[in-house]
Amino acid sequence: MFIDLDHFKAINDTLGHHVGDQLLKEVARRLAGVVRKDDTLSRLGGDEFVIVLEGLRTPEDASHIAQKILQTLGYPYVIEGHELHSAGSVGIALYPNDGEDGATLMRHADTAMYAAKSSGRKNYQFFSAEMNSRAVERLRLESALRRAAESGELRLFWQPRVEIGTGLVTGAEALLRWRHPDQGVIGPDRFMRVAEETGLVVPIGDWALNAACQQAKAWAGLADVRIPVAVNISAREFGPSLIDSVTRALGDAGLDASMLEIEVTEATLMRNPEASRAILGRLSEMGVHIVVDNFGTGYASMHSLRRFSVSAIKIDRSLVAGLAASPEDRVVVKAIIEMARSLGVTAIASGVENEEQLALLAEMGCRAYAGHHFLPAMPAPELERQLLPDSNVHTLSSRRVS
Repeated sequence: MFIDLDHFKAINDTLGHHVGDQLLKEVARRLAGVVRKDDTLSRLGGDEFVIVLEGLRTPEDASHIAQKILQTLGYPYVIEGHELHSAGSVGIALYPNDGEDGATLMRHADTAMYAAKSSGRKNYQFFSAEMNSRAVERLRLESALRRAAESGELRLFWQPRVEIGTGLVTGAEALLRWRHPDQGVIGPDRFMRVAEETGLVVPIGDWALNAACQQAKAWAGLADVRIPVAVNISAREFGPSLIDSVTRALGDAGLDASMLEIEVTEATLMRNPEASRAILGRLSEMGVHIVVDNFGTGYASMHSLRRFSVSAIKIDRSLVAGLAASPEDRVVVKAIIEMARSLGVTAIASGVENEEQLALLAEMGCRAYAGHHFLPAMPAPELERQLLPDSNVHTLSSRRVS
């Protein structure tokens, strides 16, 4: 059994290593109380533990012990006056089916543990050949993504934002795509999770921010063309260093800050509201516009939004998709639009696919939308041909990631 604690790093970083050490000792004590006297319990390092169970008759015996482990780790910990919660994820590999030597069993149990984390944490998973195949594929994806970031295979596609009523394009959102040499264009749903887990999202995000600013500057070179660009910032990128990244990107492009919009999900903002407020305040002082993405998923409120320097909120596409069929979704969307109006911010509907949705949004007073009903996301040259047929502007959206 390979056991990894959930959220241990956050506890260690926030409360200090001495609290983390005490937590590890308590975890070890609880695990020792679960295993049998002939079993072997060890800590590999960090928050990773391994248990060797001998003489099991059936896989169900391992399931029973795993359930007891999860139960004992799930109880709160009280350490130096702090009530802590750090459950575990358990991966199980069985001899001889999953490996005939210790190294193979360890590797396969580790793979199973990551599968347990991916399926929601606080659970256990047995190793399977299919799981190993997925792990190998993930490793290949990570390796290929690293090459993509270094060799210029990443691209920005652009989703225009349209003003309801006038039909004017009021901005464009930068959407990341990977032009894979064998598989063609790949959307972020295929690779962003790996990018987040490996830390590649930071250099990729820096590249996207710089490329978007360069594109906005190129568009600004056209007579009478003003297209602010919006860039999504992941939770891992959202921190004090974001101020420096934005400052550098604007400076390198020679772009006015008012032409840049930073999009952050409401879940990211509410993770640490005070820190978020400070970061957004600095960006707003620079002249950058702040947009709250995926709004309506249940994290933020009118009270919390008032504390942030927000220019616009984007109504989550799942709510827009349900407008025609769901009275509940219509009530929620209307409430969001009215809340935005009361706060003096723009409500933008995401993922508008048809005329019926657009008509309902217009009736509710929504001011802007984006989605396939107007235009799908596309490379900058194609967007220019659609919107500016006489333009020969040079685009820089395929610059290399440093």
